[in-house]
Amino acid sequence: MARVMAARTEAATAQEWLGREQQRITLDGGGMLDRAHWHDAKEKLERGTRLMQEGLAEIQAMGGVTKDLGMGLVDFIHLRDGREVNLCWRYGEERITHWHGLAEGYAARKPL
Repeated sequence: MARVMAARTEAATAQEWLGREQQRITLDGGGMLDRAHWHDAKEKLERGTRLMQEGLAEIQAMGGVTKDLGMGLVDFIHLRDGREVNLCWRYGEERITHWHGLAEGYAARKPL
């Protein structure tokens, strides 16, 4: 999850810069473009997006469903007392220690 979150930040930062730069050029009716910086930002956006997709695929292969990239939340379907629930893990936690119902979210987490 650390790699996914870092890749998300890298891609978002590059995307924001590209958007601001594109808006500046549009509002100016053209203008000078720092091609090296533009190229670097495009590469960071593409790399961040690719790394994020790869990391999310790894999480999914483990049975996890990513719920919130900002918080690093991942749910895992689990059978608890005869009903399906989500085991809920948050980035930074050493192990899964909470769960919540399928129709509930992070705010409804309960200790195992």
